[in-house]
Amino acid sequence: MDDTVTDRTQYVYGPVPSRRLGRSLGVDLIPFKTCTYDCIYCQLGRTTNLTVRRDEYVPVDAVVADVERRLAELDTPPDYVTLAGSGEPTLHSRLGDLAAAIRRRTDVPLAVLTNGSLLSEPAVADALAEVDLVVPSLDAGTAAMWRRVNRPHPDLDWETMLGGMERFAHRFAGEVWLEVMILKGLTDTESDVSAIAMLARRLRPDRIQLNTAVRPAAEEDVAAVARDRLETLAARFDPPAEVVAEFREAAEGAGAATVEEVLALLRRRPCSARDVADGLGIAPNEALKVLDELIADGRATALRRDGGVFYQVLEGP
Repeated sequence: MDDTVTDRTQYVYGPVPSRRLGRSLGVDLIPFKTCTYDCIYCQLGRTTNLTVRRDEYVPVDAVVADVERRLAELDTPPDYVTLAGSGEPTLHSRLGDLAAAIRRRTDVPLAVLTNGSLLSEPAVADALAEVDLVVPSLDAGTAAMWRRVNRPHPDLDWETMLGGMERFAHRFAGEVWLEVMILKGLTDTESDVSAIAMLARRLRPDRIQLNTAVRPAAEEDVAAVARDRLETLAARFDPPAEVVAEFREAAEGAGAATVEEVLALLRRRPCSARDVADGLGIAPNEALKVLDELIADGRATALRRDGGVFYQVLEGP
């Protein structure tokens, strides 16, 4: 059996290659673009359901069954089971129950990718106690820049969010890897990076990882920071940060058949990453890897329309 396949069940996708997590089996816990933030750099477009309401957005039993079934199919276990998806996973009210149920079925480490906005809530912190690795985001060093870059739900407060992230990072028994999104002309200045680095020192994460907007973003004026600039900025952090931005070089694993299937969709009409994912039964992030490859090859282009990013084929039929 081929362990690198990216077959998808209803809630589980992968394993997919991840620069940070190795071979990651993804678990999608939240309906598409249900989030506490509406980040200007989001590669999946504008948030369509901006909310802070926690709920059982997808059924726990069905998710656990999907994870168990996919793990049984693999010859080699993944490096992580990653709770993430197309929105903010800590919005799932039974995140802790779900993590505990998965842990009873496998010894593969559990990771959660989160924007960190709800870490101040005791129920969220308690739920995350069931996992091994939490990767929160901190994309700004001031409240004004946070509102500009992350566009949080109006009920969220900068100091509350920051305090919750700090308390969680200090008390969490597992590892915390802090992800920082650096954007050209916005948060790549010396003053902005210094402000973020100062806050990161308060959090004392196990790792700090710098990323940038290498894919088409929700807003047209969002631009990536060059790799050499990111490497320079990484030294401003303590501990020194590592650059995890993929710069479109990680389209590996996207087989020719998958590329052709995506091209077939784009030939019919421009599609968003979600359109491609739904059409092929794969996760949006998987679709984005193939779309990245097509753009890099000059076979497709990205257009912004109605608050979303759409991909259009450039070659003839």
